[in-house]
Amino acid sequence: MKTYDVLIIGGGPAAITIAKILGKIKKVGVIRPENYSMIYCAMPYAIEKVVALEKTFKQDSIVTESGADLIRDKVASVDFEAKTVLTEQDQSFAYDKLVIATGSVPFLPPIEGIDFEGVFVFKSEDDLKCLNEAVRTKKIKKAVVVGAGAIGVELALALNNSGLECHLVDMAKTVLPNLLDPEMAVEAEAELKNAGLKLHLGSKTEKIVGNLQAEKIILDSGETIDLTDADNSHGIVVFAVGMRPKVRIFEGSRLEIGKLGIIVNSKMQTNIPDVYSVGDCAQFISGITGELTEGKLATNAVPMARLLAKNMLGANREYSGFFNGAATKAGNLFIGGTGLSEEAAKKKYDVITCHSELTTTFPIMPEAKPVKMKLVADRKTLRVLGAQVVSGNPVADKIDIITLAIQSKLTVVDMANFSYSAQPYQSFFPANNLIVACSEGILDKVNSDNLVY
Repeated sequence: MKTYDVLIIGGGPAAITIAKILGKIKKVGVIRPENYSMIYCAMPYAIEKVVALEKTFKQDSIVTESGADLIRDKVASVDFEAKTVLTEQDQSFAYDKLVIATGSVPFLPPIEGIDFEGVFVFKSEDDLKCLNEAVRTKKIKKAVVVGAGAIGVELALALNNSGLECHLVDMAKTVLPNLLDPEMAVEAEAELKNAGLKLHLGSKTEKIVGNLQAEKIILDSGETIDLTDADNSHGIVVFAVGMRPKVRIFEGSRLEIGKLGIIVNSKMQTNIPDVYSVGDCAQFISGITGELTEGKLATNAVPMARLLAKNMLGANREYSGFFNGAATKAGNLFIGGTGLSEEAAKKKYDVITCHSELTTTFPIMPEAKPVKMKLVADRKTLRVLGAQVVSGNPVADKIDIITLAIQSKLTVVDMANFSYSAQPYQSFFPANNLIVACSEGILDKVNSDNLVY
């Protein structure tokens, strides 16, 4: 039986991160059942042919060149007492440290017709290939995407831009509800409509109707979306309504599993000695509220994995929680958000906000585009809680600055004193900065209450 210093179950971003750090220092094994690890965020753009399908597949060399062994197999069981793992191909491996990085699986609501032909989720290599075949080979002409989060919006646009009539459905009354407050989502919705998408917001998908095929979608509003056309007896329905931790194999074991995943502490340790969990399959708290929160993002999985790997080399780092900085693109609009939205923050804090709008370059420059920010803070402590940015240019850099401010527990007083750079092609005039403008705006509101900062 082969023994590993570190054995990782899973082959996604978290597993790859650990392998890269430890692969040439320790004996590391990575057990991955899938043909490839995917670049998930690029999958919608493969449907649209912005990138080739194969470009979304990470090659095995990304693991093997790190010095780690890649084991193409599926785990059948884990014996935590004996510290061994058995695979479906009857391979047995022993470990000193076990890392569970099994990731997540798409959620499918238990509605009528969910198993019909033409119904998809969008996470794996098979999902991508099957959906691409429906679009490119079968020439399906109508589609519904259920879920108006980032993946749903990006996929709906990809299908729309591929020539399909595409409908976007969500129970929320606005698009990107976990990223943007309603007033900040207005431009995104306009972009989607201008692109040709048909929006059905504030509507729940009740059932899929057809003869074992997705012929119609029935919404709780009473509206029916017909997916048939002269050439096709059915259409496409893609559910992008969230993810669930991939932990079924451990159910019934002594591994503690919570509502949102495997329970870990700030060092990614589970309740079982020498067993760790990172990424989408692990449950953790918000770095702002200290309460359990969803955080199934690669940009959370990688820092968790890096921390664990460094600790295995002797560091003593602790994970502070999810801040959920994220970015997307809707048509020509770049969108980002981090921390708490105003609606989310109001559940725990006395919230104060400010909106500000400047331009992406000096206003006199020919390529100047508007850039809008909303900053959310706690009125009592003035601590920064969140931000949202929309612009005609990329916004991830601004979101990352605010995420660092939130992580560092900075206040709007700190941010009002933010030292920034300026250049005609890259920023607004030196006279102002978007982050400073929002921070000063909040302080002006506070000062009107006879408090001076």
